[in-house]
Amino acid sequence: SRQDLASTIARMNLRDGLLQIIESLIALRQSFLKRAEEHIETIIPAYTHGVQAQPTTFAHYLLAFESALARASERLQETYARVNKCPLGAAALTTSSFPLDRHRLAELLGFEGLVENAYDANHLAPIDSALECAAGYSSIALQAGMFAQDIHAQYAEPVPWFMLAAGELTGTSSIMPQKRNPAALEQLRAQSSIVISEMQTMTWVSHNNRPGMFDYRMYDPVPVARLLQVINIYRQVVDALVVNKARALEEVRADYSTTTEIADALLQKAEVPFRTGHHFASKLTDFGRGKGLKLQEIPFAEVQRIYAENASESLPLSEKEYADIISAEYMVFGRKGLGGPQVMEVKRTLKAKRGATAADGTWQFDQCKALMQLREANETNFMAIPESHK
Repeated sequence: SRQDLASTIARMNLRDGLLQIIESLIALRQSFLKRAEEHIETIIPAYTHGVQAQPTTFAHYLLAFESALARASERLQETYARVNKCPLGAAALTTSSFPLDRHRLAELLGFEGLVENAYDANHLAPIDSALECAAGYSSIALQAGMFAQDIHAQYAEPVPWFMLAAGELTGTSSIMPQKRNPAALEQLRAQSSIVISEMQTMTWVSHNNRPGMFDYRMYDPVPVARLLQVINIYRQVVDALVVNKARALEEVRADYSTTTEIADALLQKAEVPFRTGHHFASKLTDFGRGKGLKLQEIPFAEVQRIYAENASESLPLSEKEYADIISAEYMVFGRKGLGGPQVMEVKRTLKAKRGATAADGTWQFDQCKALMQLREANETNFMAIPESHK
């Protein structure tokens, strides 16, 4: 029947699309890991609510996005296992009175099993399989847009601490000769948004419909061409990022994002309750900002006075201890937790992620190789059939 033929073609297209996207994601993840390895000790500001929150390293930041891509790869591999089931032989609704060997049909086409229920195979499974692919692709596009926005925000600064290298990804204004426009970031964001909108198509054509209608049973239900373009731009952007290390550290020191460490250190070194330390650090911030001072510029005598007024005791830190504690280096490289930005933890993470990426690459290669070998074998076997039997 055209019914199960169409369902089978759609699944083969979904399967091929998944393998293409996974391959592209692996290349992108490798770019993230390469750049992270270059910036293990590059301190940058990190933000929450759009406000500088704490310092971290550029490697730690990049590894966060790579982690999201690794999850996307994992989800798509899981999706592949569900998509790679064969509906052929289901015929229209109830299989056939001919004794078709559905397992053999699946084997010949490289499927790893069957969509067994014949009604499901053509009328329900096409929806959820396509929706699952579309959801996975939407997640990738959404996070690509977030990455583009994060970098683009720096272009509002006279001296950004990271931006794209001059070249084909950056354009010069047609009227303002000094202006360098991050065209690639705009394209990454715009194309990502279009991908997300396109991925809604399957939802809307399937919504409020009866099983068996033509609307949702396209031969290529979730095209991947635009997403492949997005991932390619994404990788080019990652490769072209230039970090001004001195400017990034200056940005950290211009704000009060290391004050969390004051409360931590008071608890660790002198058993001062965190609530007391937090209150003191907050009052210290208000004082410094009110005077137009950076944290490091507040005289130590004022630090001692503010602490005594709020804690009713002397500050249990020497001037040197205090100066060390409020430094970005002390806070970033003194982290102890799993998944933090400290050097040894980032190196451990990089090693693990390189192994995971290699394993995913092997999986993708093996799937493609098996399908290619099967197609070649089928072609050889078909050509060997006498013309009288074709």
